[in-house]
Amino acid sequence: MRRSRVHVLGASGSGTTTLARALADRWSVPHADADDYFWRPTTPPFTHKREVAERVALMRQLFVPREAWVLSGSMLGWGDEIVAQCQAVVFLTLDPGERMRRLERREDLRAEDRPADPEARARFLDWARSYDDPGFTGRSRSHHEAWLRRLEVPVLRLDSAHPVPALLDSVLRWEP
Repeated sequence: MRRSRVHVLGASGSGTTTLARALADRWSVPHADADDYFWRPTTPPFTHKREVAERVALMRQLFVPREAWVLSGSMLGWGDEIVAQCQAVVFLTLDPGERMRRLERREDLRAEDRPADPEARARFLDWARSYDDPGFTGRSRSHHEAWLRRLEVPVLRLDSAHPVPALLDSVLRWEP
């Protein structure tokens, strides 16, 4: 795959940010994460959402006009205008048990850098666990699958149980 505009998404904990950063580094292009635009910078983080128009405007200002970039994270329900600028999408999946183990480790590491909020952690992990529930009304595998079927760009599906170098190699060898 040549340098282009790529969107990497999947469930929280599936490795979307890690793979997107690796791809952006390989191509020497900007990496953007949807959470950086969705959430206002706050302490503690992830407590105040930006308005949709502000998110999209920031993305258009900071990276969308560029020739190539890699965007990680989900933008279900608000980012179709940005995704329309993509030339390809990479969708990561991972066994739910392994995904939750990764998320719990990540949350433990984050807790070392800021005061612990056990209630916020529990809410987040409950939300993340719901991703694989087809009846969940929030961001879920079933919603992602329906959204992917509507895309007009090529979609590469990868199991992120594989090491990042192998995933990166799969993306780089892909010919959309």
